[in-house]
Amino acid sequence: MLPEYQKILQQAKKDKEENKKFLAKLKKLKPAKLDEIIQKLDEEAFATIDCLNCANCCQTTGPLLLNKDIDRLSKKLKMRPAIFTENFLKIDEDKDYVFKKMPCIFLGSDHYCSVYEARPNACREYPHTQQRDQLQKLPITFENSLICPAVAKVVSALKLEKFS
Repeated sequence: MLPEYQKILQQAKKDKEENKKFLAKLKKLKPAKLDEIIQKLDEEAFATIDCLNCANCCQTTGPLLLNKDIDRLSKKLKMRPAIFTENFLKIDEDKDYVFKKMPCIFLGSDHYCSVYEARPNACREYPHTQQRDQLQKLPITFENSLICPAVAKVVSALKLEKFS
């Protein structure tokens, strides 16, 4: 990870309690244009953050895999879903399928994903700041701000916005 990305995440960790309180307050406010604001901030953040210079999500946070993800990955790897599941997955405390270990086994040393076209839906949607219904996603946005420098930038910029 680039030093400037590490610095952004260090600041997010330092601001952890402040950010948590801010996002909880924002959730209560229910601002009308939150999706639009976060979408704009997401675009601005990702204009300066290159995932291939980071990959912290792939190194630290395993996705939840749905049956369709397992089927897609199994097909890509030319193996039966049961074999894929046995070799690569475990069931977590929430009874969901996740990778047995991290960093992700499909993450290359160059930070490219070897199964990118078949990657799980959770990976496709990460870090969720580009989606609708951001009000409901504020708790996961908080968590992701400690993992993804772009989300940390989104949260920092969001604190500068005026909400009534």
